[in-house]
Amino acid sequence: MKKLTSILLALVLVFSFAACSNNSSNGESSTNSAPASTQSANESSDNDTNSSSNSKTLVVYYSATGSTKAVAETIANTAGADLFEITPVDHYTSDDLNWTDDNSRVSVEHNDESKRDVPLTKTTPDHWADYDIVFIGYPIWWGIAAWPVNNFVKGNDFSGKTVIPFCTSTSSGLGQSGDLLADMAGTGNWQDGERFSSDASSSKVESWVNGLELK
Repeated sequence: MKKLTSILLALVLVFSFAACSNNSSNGESSTNSAPASTQSANESSDNDTNSSSNSKTLVVYYSATGSTKAVAETIANTAGADLFEITPVDHYTSDDLNWTDDNSRVSVEHNDESKRDVPLTKTTPDHWADYDIVFIGYPIWWGIAAWPVNNFVKGNDFSGKTVIPFCTSTSSGLGQSGDLLADMAGTGNWQDGERFSSDASSSKVESWVNGLELK
């Protein structure tokens, strides 16, 4: 009888140890799986942040006196866009820009179209292929876009990009300046542009950009 009791007691102890061992194993498995899930969620969040920070809108501009630059900066701030300034290798001085002087640089270039080939310090912006919306701004010279813009337009492929021209002037309108640039480019989906006065207010520029409903 005592021997039978001892055997039964031993069996009870064996089953008890087995149950404890299984519970402990299950607990470790549950604990170890939690960090993996958390890490995956964090990685997903980081990837979303990096993806959303990539700008796809660029504002390109040439500014002779600062008026176009001011408009370009307002457009960039409103649209959350990057900026790229077109800069001639040979900078235009105040005397160069004196259109009332027949011997000034702009007057000579205006009268002789072959002299309008203006070398630029940089023709293609960094990450050009990443942008799908491109604003192009310039002052109006003799009814057309200031010709330092020409080599930028000729030197880049606008395929797959929506292009929106804008200009600044004292009195002249946009005219055919945007259409002429589109013909010069030969690629891109060029939109109707907008003309701003040389002293245009930020609110007017912001209103125009917001009305475009860019996506």
